[in-house]
Amino acid sequence: MTRWPALACIFALSAAPALAAPRRLESADYYRMRAVTSVQLSPDGTRAAYTVQTNDGPGRPRTQLWVMALPDGAPTQVGGPDARGSDPVWSPDGKWIAYAGSRADKDTLMVAGADGSNPRALAETSGTNSPLTFEGRAFAWSPDGKQIAFVSATPGPETELATGDPVVITRYLYRPDAAEGNTRFNDNRRRHIFVVDAAGSAARALTTGTNEEHSIDWSPDGREILFVSSREPEPDLFYNPDLFALSVSDGKVRRLTATESAEYQPRWSPDGKSIAFMATRRGLTDLETTMEDTHVWLMNADGTGRREAGASIDNRQGPPSWSADGRWVYFSVQERGHQRLYRLSATGGKPEVVVGDPGRVESWSAARGGALAYVYASPTDLGQLYLRGETGAARKLTDLNAVALRDVEIAKVEPFTFRSNDFKYDVEAYLAQPLGRTADSKHPMIVVIHGGPHGAQGPAFNFRVQHYAQRGWAVLMVNFRGSTGYGQAFADAVYGDQNGNEAQDVLYGTSAALRRHPWIDRDRVGVEGGSYGGQLSAWLITQTRMFRAAIPLAPIINNVSYNYMTYYNMYEQMEWGVLPHQGNLMDVLWERSALKHVGQVATPTMLVHGENDNDVPIAESEQFFIALKDVGVPVVMVRYPREGHGLREPRHLVDLMDRSVKWYEKWFAAR
Repeated sequence: MTRWPALACIFALSAAPALAAPRRLESADYYRMRAVTSVQLSPDGTRAAYTVQTNDGPGRPRTQLWVMALPDGAPTQVGGPDARGSDPVWSPDGKWIAYAGSRADKDTLMVAGADGSNPRALAETSGTNSPLTFEGRAFAWSPDGKQIAFVSATPGPETELATGDPVVITRYLYRPDAAEGNTRFNDNRRRHIFVVDAAGSAARALTTGTNEEHSIDWSPDGREILFVSSREPEPDLFYNPDLFALSVSDGKVRRLTATESAEYQPRWSPDGKSIAFMATRRGLTDLETTMEDTHVWLMNADGTGRREAGASIDNRQGPPSWSADGRWVYFSVQERGHQRLYRLSATGGKPEVVVGDPGRVESWSAARGGALAYVYASPTDLGQLYLRGETGAARKLTDLNAVALRDVEIAKVEPFTFRSNDFKYDVEAYLAQPLGRTADSKHPMIVVIHGGPHGAQGPAFNFRVQHYAQRGWAVLMVNFRGSTGYGQAFADAVYGDQNGNEAQDVLYGTSAALRRHPWIDRDRVGVEGGSYGGQLSAWLITQTRMFRAAIPLAPIINNVSYNYMTYYNMYEQMEWGVLPHQGNLMDVLWERSALKHVGQVATPTMLVHGENDNDVPIAESEQFFIALKDVGVPVVMVRYPREGHGLREPRHLVDLMDRSVKWYEKWFAAR
């Protein structure tokens, strides 16, 4: 992280000598990779507060807060080299930054000067392991800059029961998202809204009780705080968040929406007359995902005039934010493996693409005068910070991986389409080209399947994919039906058909890649994926023997047991239309379970799972491990301590990359 002009000079000087010979990307390079993960511009656009994730410390990745004077100032790390910081929010006058930090290993609401100096603690904050999806901002300044509202969790009536000896379970939602340490169960704490003086004082609670309030925004007139809450009689059984406004003076709550659909992350317009938010139309979603594409909506401050502003874009949209003058609403859109930044006039009209480069726009912030800062993950690097004015080209302000990726040739990732087995869809896939290919060389191919199923893969830099390509292996990523970014009908096409035609999409994509690229070695094809990708990986090896080795990560193996062990028990209902015990769905779920068909498996399999996964509990892999042993298939189970759904600790991620390469090499050689 360095001054922009100096960085340009370094590149100019280093380009003069002969280029160094390319080197291969090694798994250990992952420890040196850094990524910008979020950015917030000061109101006047003269400074950027942004967060950087690093992988070189013990345990999980560390997030630190940096401040940069624009357009070309040197960055300053807030709090020193060992401090953690995230979620920056500027005061209305731009003199202060509130952010999430820590003091004495306790989560803390911190405030620092505009240049990152003199960080100080304002209030301790408490989290909860209770699951929540699409959670929005945890901090909000009052418009006069004198107070900060924040979200913190307090014990609920079941907390003591769940931590005693014996443990007594009363809630339907008794599992946490990922168990931390010895906390195997939902701590039953509730998120509430607090407020503290920016100058320093004791924090006071604005909300209490068994309901939860989160995703806050302070009104421009200072009178109310927007929040999200589910006020269902049984919120654990039916996930239905609505929008509310809290009166700061007397604590009265004003309800803004009352729908069977879901509303998330509201934001006041600068004049306080409108509210932008993210929402769905359908009456059934769950805590983990939604089949329906979320869209951007607008309504009047009193809750009337609700309208779907993003309706003209038939793709999944992210949470909205306003331009400083209130003329525009900005939001992300998933499109064919990319995530682009759009804006829409608050008065209507045609949406405009703001950043449409290949890859992913992962955060953005607009300031007065039209300045726009954003985080962009390109096909050649993780997220970096960019800045542009109302007109003109964007400038890259950070190049955090210049050293880690020095002399590394990045493999190209190119799209292609093929016709589905039932002739209904042109399905898109991405193929990472193996490095070192010659006119007569042959190369293995790894089929990497994304999770969700309502997700997608694209050309944005993926370290694991590049690690394979650097070894001369092609990598195929199929955006099968159910994937997002291809319209609502395509996302819905997996409804009632899991481990069905979407699995055929993966097989047809694999066959298309093999036929179109004779340099791919048909005898050295592997398959892997995480979560739903792990489920499909396990399912496919019960249906075909074309794969020489498989690595399912956190796979669903038994749809029936999974439904009753995961923390989001409404998932199968959303994806199939009824609860498992209704009609004959129990039989259908068992028929579509890899475990039932384990006798057909001949593919050597390495199962990978986090010990603390409550999304897809590790019992799923345990069942398949024993079943594959019974069948006589070569199998190993790799269990990672402390990990939840997927791996986060860099040491574990590097270990898995090394193990995966060795697993494929072993079975590719044993043909």
